[in-house]
Amino acid sequence: MPDEAGAMRVVAAMSGGVDSAVAAARAVDAGHDVTGVHLALSRNPRSYRSGARGCCSIEDAGDARRAADALGIAFYVWDMSEEFADHVVDDFVAEYAAGRTPNPCLRCNESIKFAAVLDRALALGFDAVVTGHYADLRTAPDGTIEMHRAVDAAKDQSYVLGVLTQDQLAHSMFPLGGSVKSDVRIEAERRGLQVATKPDSHDICFIPDGDNAAWLTEKLGPRPGEIVDEQGAVVGSHDGAYAFTIGQRRGLRLGVPADDGRPRFVLDIEPVSGTVTVGARESLTVDRLECIKPLWCGSPPVSLHATVQLRAHGAEHRARVRVAEGAVDVELTDPAEGIAPGQACVIYDGTRVVGSATIARTG
Repeated sequence: MPDEAGAMRVVAAMSGGVDSAVAAARAVDAGHDVTGVHLALSRNPRSYRSGARGCCSIEDAGDARRAADALGIAFYVWDMSEEFADHVVDDFVAEYAAGRTPNPCLRCNESIKFAAVLDRALALGFDAVVTGHYADLRTAPDGTIEMHRAVDAAKDQSYVLGVLTQDQLAHSMFPLGGSVKSDVRIEAERRGLQVATKPDSHDICFIPDGDNAAWLTEKLGPRPGEIVDEQGAVVGSHDGAYAFTIGQRRGLRLGVPADDGRPRFVLDIEPVSGTVTVGARESLTVDRLECIKPLWCGSPPVSLHATVQLRAHGAEHRARVRVAEGAVDVELTDPAEGIAPGQACVIYDGTRVVGSATIARTG
């Protein structure tokens, strides 16, 4: 635990990108005893994204090591490939096969970075894990740790951290929560870190070329089915319903145009029959969410007026949230479009993250 001066033994999770490098540097500046760790998420790193994208490639591991050397801290590679495959990759495939739309980054934070990594760090005698996520941690008057949105709204990552529990937050450090990305890059350059100008990562790390549909087809094989309109008339066909997501407009390859000539969107995916239903954009609007598997950053609420975020970089929606018997019912004051089962609903009270749940049904 922290010594009398507040210094701690911490693991800095270093992805090979600029954010995690600067976060580690700030932890060193704060007087902590920092050990850099890079996560090996694949036994064959070339099977994941290659190039300087800041997450899981061989180049990223080298960038992380060079950053640790520049900071003068110890550096290790932890093999998390088995855990990553079980909890993130396999979950991603299973969710799409079931007609749902998962968020693998959120699942990685829940199961890998703040579960497997944190558990290992604590077992080894470390006090906390430092990451380059953009979120702000504050200590409430009652001593609990609150997670708030980052200062840089464009980089805020509180949505993908909404799965963290109070115990995990108490052993986490996010040094970049009060910074904007441009300043972080300037700081990295000033410190002589080679990753200062490295591009951000946007794609799913375990899909090398970013082609989700082709990758899922390779994993699941062809599963032909029909595309129908809201009246049930067949308007096209496909090789696998897992290649679609609710709200999708492009790549539908419909053989029959809409009567009014307007674009059509994916409204529903039926995984058993493989039927994909398309229709007008207005039919995507929902104002009710039924959510399951809630995870709370602090004490579970019973009922509250809040805002919810339904995509990683989506808008906030005003909502009434009710919690009962492990289920979360959300009534949206501000309706949303294109919301798919499997997505995360992250609940906010102002800037504070209350918790998250998985969307099971919309209405």
